[in-house]
Amino acid sequence: MTITFDNSYARLPERFFVRQPPVAVAAPKLIAVNRALAERLGLDPDALAGPDWEAVFAGNRVPEGAAPLAQAYAGHQFGGWVPQLGDGRALLLGEIVAPDGARFDLALKGSGPTPFSRRGDGRAGLGPVLREYIVSEAMAALGVPTTRALAAVTTGEAVWRETPLPGAVLARVAASHIRVGTFQYFAAREDVEALRLLADHVIARHYPGAEGPLGLLAAVTAAQARLIARWMSLGFIHGVMNTDNMAVSGETIDYGPCAFLDTYDPAKVFSSIDQFGRYAYGNQPRIALWNLAQFASCLLPLMGEEGPAIEAATEAINRFADIYQAEWLRLFRAKIGLATEAEGDAALIAGLLTRMTEGRADFTRTFRGLAEGAAAAEFADPAPFAEWEATWQARLANEARPQAVMLGANPAYIPRNHRVEAAIRAATEGDFAPFHRLNAVLARPFDRRAEAEDYDAAPAPDEQVTRTFCGT
Repeated sequence: MTITFDNSYARLPERFFVRQPPVAVAAPKLIAVNRALAERLGLDPDALAGPDWEAVFAGNRVPEGAAPLAQAYAGHQFGGWVPQLGDGRALLLGEIVAPDGARFDLALKGSGPTPFSRRGDGRAGLGPVLREYIVSEAMAALGVPTTRALAAVTTGEAVWRETPLPGAVLARVAASHIRVGTFQYFAAREDVEALRLLADHVIARHYPGAEGPLGLLAAVTAAQARLIARWMSLGFIHGVMNTDNMAVSGETIDYGPCAFLDTYDPAKVFSSIDQFGRYAYGNQPRIALWNLAQFASCLLPLMGEEGPAIEAATEAINRFADIYQAEWLRLFRAKIGLATEAEGDAALIAGLLTRMTEGRADFTRTFRGLAEGAAAAEFADPAPFAEWEATWQARLANEARPQAVMLGANPAYIPRNHRVEAAIRAATEGDFAPFHRLNAVLARPFDRRAEAEDYDAAPAPDEQVTRTFCGT
């Protein structure tokens, strides 16, 4: 099978990237091919599962028409400025145009060192590769804009962190890999020509209706507001919302110490490196707005006279709050069965969330339980919930099909952290069956079924995962 690549990013000036091939590995072995995604891209999944593409996914063969490169970018990491980051363990192989005309990047993560590796080995461990595969595909099934996992392979080589770990490579698909940090890289160098070329490229690729840099800022702001609201509605914590991890396409990107809430807690942090809770669940909207302010500052040189440009950019990003709140309210209305709008809905939702916090209720099981008559069981003391439930039932009297609305908004199955960790542990020992079974369950997250009956369970105390780690 031959892929027809059309590599628009590679046609930008050379200072946008470093061209280099992936570094071959010793003994690649395919773990999985995402058949549904392959078909979406117009590719033959059976061919992708063969030895030729196993070698491509490992980095041992560069397909005809590919133009492998490491992208340059900068970023704020936990609020601290880093003027040069870039793809230190990833390569963009090229761009595929799907049968419907949509354009997608095909990239490899864990494909060896690049000039941006900063003394790193450029490789990835099996655990981070499987985590990103599982969680990114689960997010896609949940309806969240996200990068996708096309394939994963083991390398037959060890990577060294604190101990030796089995190595792996992920083949990732994205609308693009352009980040806020990509703009920051050129803004820091006062390279206005590169900023203009990059803005024009992003507008053409992602927001063809946007008019100039101000229109681009408005479009990215709206896309991020909707994305973060979606995260919040599912109890998802990204874990590392650095500016180099915010894609201007509006997709979720870079799954490192990510996790889903078990017990509802707005202050919850899973990342082992987030010591001060900067990227806690409840902080995610605020951090997204902070990141957008950095993006806006990059675009100012393209927006004309400084004073009016600052005023216009400020107005654009200040729309984030209204867009986010409207989307958050729409999503949470659906989670409690409301298809109509009424005054007091926001307070009704807030009342439930307060009781969930105080009662340490499981986020996913509580909302799914509303549709299935089991929510009260999530509260150690059901009395406060019963008080809220009476008000909620009175509000539902105005709704035609509340249960159907709730079942469509509240998944039965999410990537429970203990399930993800169990799949990774088994795979590290050579057993990939739990990984494949977990992916199969999460591919249909809203459909409760007998063969997946144990996958909605909250973790037992000895199974609870309190920290997850970056895939470095």
